[in-house]
Amino acid sequence: MSAGPEEIARAVAQLREGRLVAFPTETVYGLGALATDERAVGRVFAMKGRPPGNPLIVHVSGEEMARTLTPRWTERASRLANAFWPGPLTIVVERGQRVPSVVSGGGPTVAVRCPAHPLTLALIEMVGEGIVGPSANRSGFLSPTSAAHVEDEFREEIERGDLMVLDGGACRAGIESTVVSVVGESPEVLRPGVIGASEVARALGCDVRERRGSDDPAAGPMASPGRMESHYAPRTRAVLLPREQIGRAIEESGVPIALVAIAGPGRPRVHTHIEMPGDAIGYASSLYRALREADASGVELIIIERPPTGGTDAEIWAAIHDRLARATAPRV
Repeated sequence: MSAGPEEIARAVAQLREGRLVAFPTETVYGLGALATDERAVGRVFAMKGRPPGNPLIVHVSGEEMARTLTPRWTERASRLANAFWPGPLTIVVERGQRVPSVVSGGGPTVAVRCPAHPLTLALIEMVGEGIVGPSANRSGFLSPTSAAHVEDEFREEIERGDLMVLDGGACRAGIESTVVSVVGESPEVLRPGVIGASEVARALGCDVRERRGSDDPAAGPMASPGRMESHYAPRTRAVLLPREQIGRAIEESGVPIALVAIAGPGRPRVHTHIEMPGDAIGYASSLYRALREADASGVELIIIERPPTGGTDAEIWAAIHDRLARATAPRV
């Protein structure tokens, strides 16, 4: 059931008391605290088990609130906000004095975005300031795309009253926001999402770089969330394989398997078969739900069929491949 005005008022009180609130966005559910409350932000890191060098995104009601968090809101930042907010785009700008260093993982920048979810926008406007909101899950594991996912992840914390969950229904985008830095001379996509670099470039009227690879949070402040090598992962071991290798992998494994794949002919028989949509938007929206279903199915191995690349939705497929590569990376 979707939360109403009474639940929002309770969530505001919870935040002002320094406690945490999980809230919906169009991407994933966030684990929220007031961005200016250093102790509460520390609780977010502790509850998630998040490395201290991995920065948080501050969710704001719009450009006016975003401007209060930075000493230099640039024309490029305004262009992106005007083009994509509310929506799944995060803008990295210089960090202002009002923002505790812990929010940025100790770095000099702050990431801000205006989510496209009416419930959370109402929450931010009622509380009157920005709310940090990393995904509401244990660090490194699958992001939640429903209130039930958050409840499964943090049942004890909810029962103790340390965490309140605002139910806003299923997240329609399903993967985390695109992150774009406008600090420095050249804009740069630090994390891909459903808004591609080409759309960002058109809004800015200039070339946009795309940063590849991963960051190590132990080496210092990370440039953006979502850049750890192992991330977005199910607890069950998962591998990403092209279709032609799946049959042999199943034969050689000798363990119960969940297969996550787009529907097609000649599928091998496995313990659990989870069909994925064939379009990029549908696949992204279903991805974390499907991996959670596979994780809960009692198997010992999850095989993910490598999805398509290219086409008109090439940039969305690229963002999906980014998540899958991290979800199947060796876990340290």
